[in-house]
Amino acid sequence: MIAFPPCKINLGLSIIEKRPDNYHALETIFYPVGLNDIVEMVPNNLQSTPIEFTSTGLSIPGDNAQNLCVKAYALLKNDFLALPNIKMHLHKVIPMGAGLGGGSSDASTILKMTNQHFNLGLDRNQLLQYAAQLGSDCPFFIFDTPCHATGRGEILTPFQTDLSHYQIVLVHPNIHISTAWAFNQLMPHAKEKSIASIVAQPITTWKDELLNDFEKPIIEAHPIIGNIKNLLYEMGAIYASMSGSGSSLFGIFPLSQAIPAKLFDAHYRIDIV
Repeated sequence: MIAFPPCKINLGLSIIEKRPDNYHALETIFYPVGLNDIVEMVPNNLQSTPIEFTSTGLSIPGDNAQNLCVKAYALLKNDFLALPNIKMHLHKVIPMGAGLGGGSSDASTILKMTNQHFNLGLDRNQLLQYAAQLGSDCPFFIFDTPCHATGRGEILTPFQTDLSHYQIVLVHPNIHISTAWAFNQLMPHAKEKSIASIVAQPITTWKDELLNDFEKPIIEAHPIIGNIKNLLYEMGAIYASMSGSGSSLFGIFPLSQAIPAKLFDAHYRIDIV
């Protein structure tokens, strides 16, 4: 079993209030983007451990037992005892801690692969419930289609927006942003205009109206992120923004436009999708 988990970008991100459960109420549009990890699973009941996990590609810090892919399979195996022991290999392509949701995508892909291959019979709502136990971004990747997200990101409604007539440039400046720190910089508040209504407008209006609340404090702490955003606009982006709580940025360009990657600092990670 092999699958190719995609990443996501956020089209706007409003942090509306801090909830009594200490999560934040938010609004965003999640949009899937074709920068993909690769994950493979092979049943092997001859091995002594339930899950044997290996990885290549980008280095993944931390204990393998805490990897979201491992947690996803373990979550299902806890409820479906007949699931076999498994070898799992992840080739990591999507940068981590970049606001692109790669780990969440990997985990949700494991849920979907396991459900399909082993005929567990879980419907989408059941998969969403499992995904929500793994992380706030995980339910979106069960849909894997543009979604309007509210709540803490788990209340999802498919949303009609199509960027297939554009190219998306992802820039990762290799700056680590602590999500907890980023949230602590914000003053959550309700917005006069919803992100959904702004994204429904022509893309040419997004530059002036479609905002990511995290950008202002993060750019103040890391001015280079603001410089990258300005460069994307100077290169001809129709819209540019930070994704999630950063530090990756993206620019949306016409398909016909050449993207001279050499304009960026040599140690930045550049992907055009």
